[in-house]
Amino acid sequence: MTETLTPEAAVDRLATLFDEATSALRTALSRFLAGGPPPTPEERAAFVYPELAVTYVPGREAPRTRRAYAKFAQPGLYTTTVTQPLHFRPYLLDQLRPLVEDYGATIAVRPSAQEIPYPYVADGVEELASGARTSAELARHFPVPLLSLVGDEIADGAFDLIEGGPRPLALFDGVRVDYSLRRLIHYTGTDWRAVQPWILLTNYHRYVDQFVAHGIAEIAAGRATRLVAPGGITITAETLEGGAARIAGSAWHRYQMPAYHLEREDGAGVTLVNIGVGPSNAKNITDHLAVLRPHCWLMIGHCGGLRQAQEIGDYVLAHAYLRRDRILDALVPTEIPIPALAEVQTALQDACATVTGMSGEALKQRLRTGTVVTNDDRNWELRYTQEARLFNLSRAVAVDMESGTIAAQGYRLRVPYGTLLCVSDKPLHGEIKLPGAANAFYASAVAQHLLVGLDAVERLKRMGGTIHSRKLRSFDEPPFR
Repeated sequence: MTETLTPEAAVDRLATLFDEATSALRTALSRFLAGGPPPTPEERAAFVYPELAVTYVPGREAPRTRRAYAKFAQPGLYTTTVTQPLHFRPYLLDQLRPLVEDYGATIAVRPSAQEIPYPYVADGVEELASGARTSAELARHFPVPLLSLVGDEIADGAFDLIEGGPRPLALFDGVRVDYSLRRLIHYTGTDWRAVQPWILLTNYHRYVDQFVAHGIAEIAAGRATRLVAPGGITITAETLEGGAARIAGSAWHRYQMPAYHLEREDGAGVTLVNIGVGPSNAKNITDHLAVLRPHCWLMIGHCGGLRQAQEIGDYVLAHAYLRRDRILDALVPTEIPIPALAEVQTALQDACATVTGMSGEALKQRLRTGTVVTNDDRNWELRYTQEARLFNLSRAVAVDMESGTIAAQGYRLRVPYGTLLCVSDKPLHGEIKLPGAANAFYASAVAQHLLVGLDAVERLKRMGGTIHSRKLRSFDEPPFR
């Protein structure tokens, strides 16, 4: 390759090639659906993702940097295909600029050999809904999603490196990203473009009510620009009146994991996703959110307190996880430790102190740190005699069904993570969720808990790139985070 581009020119070139490819695909698709001929082989050859290629040939001593991304493991050619380059422009530039400035890397862009599946560009092609052509006919003439080409081999360190061939530049290629972008729309009920770089995950809808109220207050104060909710609802400064009622009355319940996005002018907004209950949901949504390369995801939800000294409404800051979720055992075996990230832990603890107004011994009584058990069986109490020994050996302080999965996914997919839970019952000590007590707890605890999560996010924002921990990098890590 003789072409050398600046990072800015490279992203511009990616956008041009992507627009040309998707436009050609949409044109051919519309023509075929209207009864015209299928694409010719020459036309189909244009339906491909652009490829970003970065070459590192050491010409100077490699820099010593504490940065956890935009680093080369070794010299060579690194490539990846790219989708939606305009949306990912800030991320791409954030990765490419240090590679050029610190390593003297060269950049080239060209069409790849990876076809763009037609469903990923079919938005706005009205004829698809008419059934004028069958899916089998479309599959004969247009690229389709092939599961054999969509996977997490790079993230899981299971990819086959061809001798003399390029190394992966990023964890996810274009077709893997596109697959998840469509899944995000399906599960959350919102456009993937609305997802913000700071993400709160919860397992209870009452947090949504508080987040909506917070978002409306932020818009009214001029600190946020809009709130996006499932079903196409958008609240802005001009539509604040009755906004909470419109969101509450929307069809959010049609979506498995409804998401709410509070956008800010600087692009550093916050997304809240109600992931529901269980490790399967936790893995599912984080598999897809990860392709957007968020800066962090935090779990804020309810748990069962396991210690006698805890009280309902106390907080648990997870320092470790006893992973009984089982869903990731083949990908991240349970003997692999999931480290706590110091920056995230500090932000959550300091946020808790600020929001509660407590410090010293008073804070220690309210905020317990320790091991959280994440179980795949909501009725683990029915086999307590089998679980009790592990609880005891792990010195666990709380039990839930999502936190360990979310942390393991953050570790696996290189997204900083943390967990702050609120004790909603004490199953080992006879304090269960009775309706009256539960309602009183929810009314007083949820709003404060959400504010702690939001305050922690603001603290993490101020840390900048240092939040991306080197603990998450593998020995042979792709340059892009």
